[in-house]
Amino acid sequence: MKTLQDLELFVRTAELGSLSAAARRLELTPAAASAALKRLEAALQAPLFVRSTRSLRLTAEGDMFLRHCRQALDLLAEGRAAVTSGRAVVRGVLQLSLPSDLGRNVLLPWLDAFQQRHPAVALRLQLSDRLADVYRQPVDLTIRYGTLPDSSLVALPLVPGNRRVLCASPDYLARAGAPASPAELVDHNCLCFMLGEAVHDRWRFFRDGQETSVAVHGDRVSDDGDVVRRWALAGHGLAYKSRLDVHADLQAGRLVAVCADWQGEPAPLNLLCADRRQLSPAVQQLRDFLTPRLTAL
Repeated sequence: MKTLQDLELFVRTAELGSLSAAARRLELTPAAASAALKRLEAALQAPLFVRSTRSLRLTAEGDMFLRHCRQALDLLAEGRAAVTSGRAVVRGVLQLSLPSDLGRNVLLPWLDAFQQRHPAVALRLQLSDRLADVYRQPVDLTIRYGTLPDSSLVALPLVPGNRRVLCASPDYLARAGAPASPAELVDHNCLCFMLGEAVHDRWRFFRDGQETSVAVHGDRVSDDGDVVRRWALAGHGLAYKSRLDVHADLQAGRLVAVCADWQGEPAPLNLLCADRRQLSPAVQQLRDFLTPRLTAL
């Protein structure tokens, strides 16, 4: 395909039902238009039109290719507008599912700022630590930690290098002492998170290329990550949280990281959707808006 003009010619020809009319619209000679159409068909190895001296209609392959061409040209037009204006005008409704703790305490004020920047965007939010079913629920996008449970989902990495951190309040550590190694967690009250019916009570740590896992126990379990963080702040035990969730608490001294010479388990943060066609300009702008802010944490 020599140029984008070949695609534009194909779309115009399909819309006008005439190659010569499309050529005039794009200010091409009949010979140049004919050559462009032949280049497309050669590149695709398929006929795009059934032509006669008096009529022209799309083939089945042409009809299929037309839909993709229109989408491609629309995206390119939006890209040109973004470059020309310095900022794409984005609009529409973003239906988002966010983790409870990260969504409520980190993302919510950033989403307010995003809407101030793009006032034509409306948000519908679900705050839950259960993975939303993007095929059945009224959710376009979901932001989630961890590896993908369904390989058919489209994942846009937000913070691929995020990890968990073991932490507790100063009050708890003054009362119970700080574990010197993961093995000492068996002597501590560990605040566990539950996803579905599974309790996350086996905590993994890494050092010098070696992995160790510890079966922990405690007197509190919740399926809400924000509740686990609040328990830790209140001095009820040790929490094993995403660093993104507790960054502000660690910076302020409300929580203290322990076993700092051990790496926590990976907790990559991704933006997930069911189909690449959902990656609208609004979604791309949201990702570009959130990524540097999350990475800075």
